[in-house]
Parts: sequence; C-alpha cells; structure tokens
Amino acid sequence: MILYNVTVGIDTELELEWLQWMKTKHIPDVMDTGMFNSYKIFKVLSQEDDNSISYSIQYYADTIEKVVTYLDHYSAPLVREHRERYDNRHVAFRTLLEEVV
Repeated sequence: MILYNVTVGIDTELELEWLQWMKTKHIPDVMDTGMFNSYKIFKVLSQEDDNSISYSIQYYADTIEKVVTYLDHYSAPLVREHRERYDNRHVAFRTLLEEVV
C-alpha cells in the first residue's frame, strides 16, 4: 500500500469554506483519476500558528506506479486550481510513504 499524503495549512478564516471545497470538488477530482482506492482527511491537532489550521489528506494507492501516473498526468491542473483559488492563503507539502508489513 502506498500513501500519498498532502498536508495543507489554510488561513483559519477560510477553514470551513476550504474544507467544503475539498470535500465536494478537489478530492472527488483526485479520486476520479482512478489512481487511488480511498482517502482520509485528518485535522492536525498540534498547531503552532494561531492564524492557520492544518489538515492531512491521505490518498491510498495499490502501487507506486499509480501514484507516479497521477503525478505525471493528473496532478498539475489540480494543484494549479487549488493554488489559484487559495493564493497566498495556504501552504502545502506532499509526502509519499510505503506501508511496511
């Protein structure tokens, strides 16, 4: 199992609108690529900045090849859409993890 994790810090005043947009638009668009089996959203409880709130969006894939296909063929317009919508109001970083059994 491969986990593609996107951690986003969003301005607190945009939190609810951003979360709704993520649930109804962005995440469905990512899932519609067919590269991931499922996803989860976690709110980060340890916050160091009172002006932003962080979330971890975790996308699960069967193989690294599917994640690479997503990154190579699908992610650019989705990342651009998010960046343009929340320009200067968010930060994001991505992590790729492999399950160890």
